[in-house]
Amino acid sequence: MLEQLFGSATRVKLLRLFFSNPDQPYFVRELTRKLDQRINSIRQELKNLEQIGIVEQVDKNRKKYYTLRKDFPLYSELKSLMLKAQLMLEKDFVTSIEKIGQVRYLALTGIFMGRKEATTDMLVVGKVNRLKLKRLLHKFQEYFDKDINYTVMTTKEFEFRRELTDRFLYDVLENKKVVVIDKLPKPKKKK
Repeated sequence: MLEQLFGSATRVKLLRLFFSNPDQPYFVRELTRKLDQRINSIRQELKNLEQIGIVEQVDKNRKKYYTLRKDFPLYSELKSLMLKAQLMLEKDFVTSIEKIGQVRYLALTGIFMGRKEATTDMLVVGKVNRLKLKRLLHKFQEYFDKDINYTVMTTKEFEFRRELTDRFLYDVLENKKVVVIDKLPKPKKKK
């Protein structure tokens, strides 16, 4: 969608990366590796973005780095647009996951919530075709430009681990997350 709006897939990938890491400076070769794009394409789009004023070049240790300009007049609007585009993709992502099996619980955490230290980014509970899930995640990892660490459990395993107060499971349940699907029975109260 954004590629049509901005006219260049490389430009969109650059903007997405810069806005997801607004304080991070990048050098050209790093961008070519991260975004899996040709160096000339990256250079051309950086030149375009620099002329517009969205990014600026900073020299550090005899290397040219590019960083996002937070004082750019449309910074907030572009950031909002990138976030909304990501949310639309996440909605498609969730819809696709629902189709790969009988998902009883789905929680997005980790990279979806800005928690880089999380042990998993997604918890899927239910009867799921793992091969289809792996293929689906591969497709979406390209968009997020990050590996999505996921955990799949059967409903029985989830309930067992919840009953044991499993550290890993409670790290997911007690921290910042978005619960997208919750068709699990509520835990029984202990007497």
